[in-house]
Amino acid sequence: MFAPLRPYARAITFTRWLHLVMACVVGTLFAFVAPGLARMDEVRGLWLLVLPLPFLFAAATVPGVRLSEGTQARLLLFPHDRDGRPPAVAASASASWGDRWRTGLWMALRYELGMLTAFLSVHLPFLAAALVASAGGTEAPEKPPVWPSPLWPSGGEAWHAALAPLPLAGLAAFVVAAGALTAGAARRLLGPSAAERIAALEERTDRLLEHNRLARELHDSIGHALTVAVVQAGAARAAGSEEFTRLALTAIEETGRHALEDLERVLRTLREDAPGPGGRPTLADTERLLAAARGSGAHVTAEVTGPLEAVPGPVSREGYRIVQEALTNVVRHAGPVPVSVRIAVREGALELDIRNPLPERPAAAGGPGGGSGLRGIRERAALLGGRAETGEHDGGWRVRALLPVPAPGAPPRAPALKRRTGRAVA
Repeated sequence: MFAPLRPYARAITFTRWLHLVMACVVGTLFAFVAPGLARMDEVRGLWLLVLPLPFLFAAATVPGVRLSEGTQARLLLFPHDRDGRPPAVAASASASWGDRWRTGLWMALRYELGMLTAFLSVHLPFLAAALVASAGGTEAPEKPPVWPSPLWPSGGEAWHAALAPLPLAGLAAFVVAAGALTAGAARRLLGPSAAERIAALEERTDRLLEHNRLARELHDSIGHALTVAVVQAGAARAAGSEEFTRLALTAIEETGRHALEDLERVLRTLREDAPGPGGRPTLADTERLLAAARGSGAHVTAEVTGPLEAVPGPVSREGYRIVQEALTNVVRHAGPVPVSVRIAVREGALELDIRNPLPERPAAAGGPGGGSGLRGIRERAALLGGRAETGEHDGGWRVRALLPVPAPGAPPRAPALKRRTGRAVA
């Protein structure tokens, strides 16, 4: 289609036309009072452009009116904004007097432009019909009192027929321009306020952080379960002992059950009906990690000092995941080696220290990890305002994390907003 004519064939042009014409309903209601429905086309009918304005501004002070206007604008002015972009207008109730004033200005503009659109939508087709009638030698329809006399045909001239398409073309051009003007005004007057934009940005940031946390949860939990299952199955086949096979299957069953529980909890979170973080394991459940690692052949010794129950929930849950990832790496990459786990709770801090000797050769269960688990450990510590270091230490491998533990009643410490490199944080 020829580009200049394309706007006249778009569906959005007609939905915006409908949105504008709907505003004349208010004018029609006021016309019952003055000047009367039969006199709307008279000069005194121009009062309809003024009388409703105070009532529109008064209605705009009701918070729900902004919600209604925003919903209409979304459906009729921007019906194709469904591609994931932020909406052009906010479908929410007024939260401040600034929102109310902008809603009042929007309603006044929509009303005035809508009344003009309705007037032209009725009288321009009548003008086209009057031009055709005048060219045919018949009497033209009576001119409305508010219509300029020089623009109404008279005299029965044949050339009036050539002018008949012009009112219809003018109406179409006016509807396209008025629709674009209304859409632009809606973006400014009904668009999200600064507070709403900040709230939407914070909500999006929280959602992304939650998705990242869930990804780490699945990586740690499912990765740990699969690693234990692979190692246990390989060890049971190599041992050739019925008793060892029974113990290996028990360990695989127990680890798999916990992984399924974690998977179900993550899926409930994604469906937005999760029971909350209370169902996530904490440092009090560390014993099951130690048992799984021992069942895989590792010789695990653990030392716990300080009251674990005094560690706040977020710190305890993230600490559990750090220990889980560290033990998973031991089983996956080092095999059946001695492992020491130290969990120390002292005033203001939680220290996690997991050490194991470096293997002479990679374990059979080792696989390409890409370092995402170690990076996740550092990210977990950084999000809590702590720090973590991973790497070789005194001829072995060490994972050490130091997490802040706020005093009871104190607000949680916010993580430092500084750039961190991919290296271990000392």
